[in-house]
Amino acid sequence: MELSKVLAISGKPGLFKNVGQSKSGVIVESLVDGKRFPAFAHERISSLAEISVFTSDEDVSLESVFKKVHEKYEGKQAIDSKSSGAELKAFLEDILPDYDQERVYTSDIKKMLGWYNLLIEKDLLEFTEEEAEETAEKETTDQAEPEVDEEAENQPESEQA
Repeated sequence: MELSKVLAISGKPGLFKNVGQSKSGVIVESLVDGKRFPAFAHERISSLAEISVFTSDEDVSLESVFKKVHEKYEGKQAIDSKSSGAELKAFLEDILPDYDQERVYTSDIKKMLGWYNLLIEKDLLEFTEEEAEETAEKETTDQAEPEVDEEAENQPESEQA
């Protein structure tokens, strides 16, 4: 499942799947217990595709972090999100060595791990197809670079036509 269809709602535990629209918000289904209910516009609703992790350089998308965890644990569940703070920080440092330790809190790491483990448990993370598509896109882009006519570039604009 695409991470853009998986939602996190502030104040509500777990993750939710967007299943429809209503007049005042969206209809969501809990990935934990399968219950459906409306999520209103005043609630802070975030798609997992929009979430990123602070690093010392650029922010890294949550999807990229999940891919790294998926590779390290070979598609199995990662450490428990209820582990000690030191274990959680060591885990993230191993996965993302340049994460910003001042702006990424232990509670954030717990959420990420809880979300990752829930998605693995429900078999909703699929990276193999996406990676093959990205590789194919890069190869197509590399081959399709336009050739530049150097002679035409060096001529004044009035002579080009």
